[in-house]
Amino acid sequence: MAHAAPAPGARTGGARTSGADEGDRLRTGPTPDVFDARAHRMLRIVVPVLLALIYGYWAAANRRSGGPVTGWNLLFGFLTALVFAVVLIALLTVAPRLPRELHAAAWTVFVGCSFGFLYSQTGASIYRSVGNSIAIGVVTFIVFFYRFYTREDATGHRVH
Repeated sequence: MAHAAPAPGARTGGARTSGADEGDRLRTGPTPDVFDARAHRMLRIVVPVLLALIYGYWAAANRRSGGPVTGWNLLFGFLTALVFAVVLIALLTVAPRLPRELHAAAWTVFVGCSFGFLYSQTGASIYRSVGNSIAIGVVTFIVFFYRFYTREDATGHRVH
């Protein structure tokens, strides 16, 4: 038999023992942080490096167009991954300190350039690569600006 879950702050029936229980049931706030500070510091480096390795592999695969993997192709993939990781870590470090408009613009440039570079490795024309990356950049700016506008105050501090 299925039963409805009690709503937050609702009385669940039964005897009340003290007023302290009421405060515990009514308390709402952010979800608890599962990981400690050390895990967050490690993930701040590990996630960009993993994303960079995926990006480097993707760029190298686009460049070889299904052909054989060569040493130059591997070098190209690792150099692409290195540049991507450095820029992403710098962006994750600097961008939150920017006002929300520049914060969204920084992510727009990063996503647009990243997409344009990957697309250009397929052999498409430069006009098509630039046009598609501008389209992706516009959508990225709209999404990120909305996100930052609704979650930050005018000075750039997060609103809880």
